[in-house]
Amino acid sequence: MVSGADLSRRRDAAGLLRHLALAEIETLSQQIAGSNFLLAFGDQDGVLLDLFEDHRFATSTSGAGIVAGSQWTENLCGTNGVGTALATGRAISVNGPDHYFFHFGDISCTASPIRDAWGQVVGVLDASSYFESRQRHTEALVRMATTQIENLLLTHQMRDAVVLAIHPRAEFLGTLSAGVIAFDQSGALRAVNARAHALLTGLSLAPGTLFETLFDAPFEATLQRLHKDGTVNLNDAMGSTLVTRAHGAASTTSASSCIAHESRPVSAHKAPARTHNISIAGRHYLAADPGVETALRTVAAAVRMNVPVLIHGETGTGKEQLARHAHEASGRKGAFVAVNCGALPAELFESELFGHKGGAFTGARREDNPGLLASADGGTLLLDELRELPLALQPALLRFLDDQLVRPVGGTQSRKVDVQIVAACHADLEAAVAAGRFRADLMYRLNTVCVVLPPLRERHDFSDAVWHVLTGLAPGASITPAAINLLASHHWPGNFRELRAVLTRALLARGATEAALEATDLRPHLPVGNGAGLSGAPSLRLSATELVLREFERTGHNISLTSRNLAISRTTVYRHLRDGKSPPPA
Repeated sequence: MVSGADLSRRRDAAGLLRHLALAEIETLSQQIAGSNFLLAFGDQDGVLLDLFEDHRFATSTSGAGIVAGSQWTENLCGTNGVGTALATGRAISVNGPDHYFFHFGDISCTASPIRDAWGQVVGVLDASSYFESRQRHTEALVRMATTQIENLLLTHQMRDAVVLAIHPRAEFLGTLSAGVIAFDQSGALRAVNARAHALLTGLSLAPGTLFETLFDAPFEATLQRLHKDGTVNLNDAMGSTLVTRAHGAASTTSASSCIAHESRPVSAHKAPARTHNISIAGRHYLAADPGVETALRTVAAAVRMNVPVLIHGETGTGKEQLARHAHEASGRKGAFVAVNCGALPAELFESELFGHKGGAFTGARREDNPGLLASADGGTLLLDELRELPLALQPALLRFLDDQLVRPVGGTQSRKVDVQIVAACHADLEAAVAAGRFRADLMYRLNTVCVVLPPLRERHDFSDAVWHVLTGLAPGASITPAAINLLASHHWPGNFRELRAVLTRALLARGATEAALEATDLRPHLPVGNGAGLSGAPSLRLSATELVLREFERTGHNISLTSRNLAISRTTVYRHLRDGKSPPPA
């Protein structure tokens, strides 16, 4: 395991790649729903940054140890999906007893490395399931997801270049079968994807290779024909005929500017002026809603008094961003450290939070681990998904809030640290207290100052929110008022995270990052049953739990259908069923 602070740093470093991977994981989760699965995204060092798992996998013992922050390189874990894919540099499946560790013998793992525009491995995508329920098409789905990520990453990294799609047949230019190839403004090769390598087998594809060396037409003349006709037939140096067109709007813009030096026309659907944006950790945060403005002011005042802050809000409403705002408003010079209380096994949580001496327990690292609290000394610690904090650890956290003393597991000496505690929770803590899963005294201590982030469906700045997410995905994209009205009619149980996934899929389907999205572009990507007319009820007024319970009843107690129709994970469905006292199916 890497430390919580290291995990947070790695997630930040992954940036756009992580964003693209999470969008593909969202899609994969719907494609393989019901197969008892775990989906994971890891960095180039084999450290898992994000996990998505269904209820059965999450509650099994087979997947113990497969958690965010765990490292899976071959030199640490022997043969395994993530590590072996990184070691070989290719997609691979590791089935059951092929794993080095015997206790993973009932798991099948399919993993694929992710490469950037220059061919360097920058991450890995993994799909794991029970050995007996593995699906034959999982490897194909993982490969497709990886290709999608790589193509989008290449397009972004080559946004100042001329990027072309190539294929022997024109109808495949907008699919994952197309090759993607990038040239600088003088026609020198900069990047190619794996499919382009296959289509141009036998040709030198070294960086700097001239366009005229690869194809039988001048570069500038080809751009002129593309600008005029949209698609162009080319013969490569081996005599094969290919069809090409600009890949994505960035390429179209670059090609046009090479030819006519024309400026891009301004879209008729302009984004509204951003008068209520603030910057948090270098990123824009939308704050045009009165409830959000109140939350920002309240947490800023609270942290200046160094009192604990509790942030309530549904999943995807921006709780972590608000916590980062609290950290910046405090003026603290230490680190901002975030820990997901539901992402670590209970038996490891104490050592991660308070640290441990080297070799303090079986499986502990030989070197000392300072722990998350010590790592946040002089800064801020975010306890995300607070309700999942192990009950056995709650007294120790309560004691820390009183004396600010940290003693590592296996240690004898305590040290005083100065940490601002911010907690975040998507569910009602009082219900957890009533059920005996959370200590009342700890809730009262953390609940000194409490703010609530409104769900997306209730925000007064919904239109601004759509533009905010869209321009973050593709700065040149636009959207029509009719499309925004369609989006406003949906319930959005996943809030901004779900909205981001829908807009991402719509942009990918259009194949252009400067598209003007219409309602017809969005409708195929909106989950069925997520509209305002669900079950004949005004779902904009329903709580998330009520919505899940209604859909669960409507589908005849079908977990998979409920998950798919509401675009949420099966684990989230189970949680809401538990909260609503509705028993899951036998």
